[in-house]
Amino acid sequence: MITIPDYVIGHDLLKGHTALVTAAAGGGIGYSTAKRFAEEGVRALMLSDVHPRRLEEAVARLQNETGLQAIYGHVCDVTQEDQVQTLVSEAERCLGGTDILFNNAGLGGQKRVVEMTDEDWLRVIDVSLNGTFRMTRAMLKVMQPRGRGAIINNASVLGWRAQKEQAHYAAAKAGVMALTRCSALEAAEFGIRINAISPSIAMHAFLKKTADEELLSALAANEAFGRPAEVWEMANIAVFLASDYASYLVGEVISASSQRA
Repeated sequence: MITIPDYVIGHDLLKGHTALVTAAAGGGIGYSTAKRFAEEGVRALMLSDVHPRRLEEAVARLQNETGLQAIYGHVCDVTQEDQVQTLVSEAERCLGGTDILFNNAGLGGQKRVVEMTDEDWLRVIDVSLNGTFRMTRAMLKVMQPRGRGAIINNASVLGWRAQKEQAHYAAAKAGVMALTRCSALEAAEFGIRINAISPSIAMHAFLKKTADEELLSALAANEAFGRPAEVWEMANIAVFLASDYASYLVGEVISASSQRA
């Protein structure tokens, strides 16, 4: 019998901290992570997304759902360096310093290599890998002088596992894993922790719209629990990595799936 666990209440694991979450509009892992951050006691939160209307709605919804009013929104396309710089500057100003960054922005798609254009390939790489790099670089420049901070990257089980029609996405997420490990060693010199989560299939409305239903069902059936993850289950791992409970984790990629390889 497949059962979904009860939602975990907050325990103030992030009390007094501040956080920035990219690609946080909508109902996916980004929004759920922002919500969990608020429920775990952050004093201020900034969301970014490339869609202005959805971002505005997400900020209002989060304020209503969590009671935290110090939630800000800023439109950002992580493929544009000037927008990344502006986002980090705004987060620093609005939050009074950023303690936590969750790099969630990513782009997928389904296409066989023989049919994939340069544009198809480069767009996925630019959002999912280069965007994570740009955000990490910009945030390290403001975190390093303070000597503290946590950065969590959203990778994917496809960084390890082969799947048809996912070469561009898998390559990008494998790159995110490598970026996590290497940048973490540099950041540790300044008291900053960089780690990543590697989700398999976390079900949400956007995924249902953009992926084949038969494929999603097959992937879910292969998981240890025989079901897809709830997005908040992925968010809980991000909370852990952002919290003091992960104080000795450096450059780790936590597999949130039985399908590691």
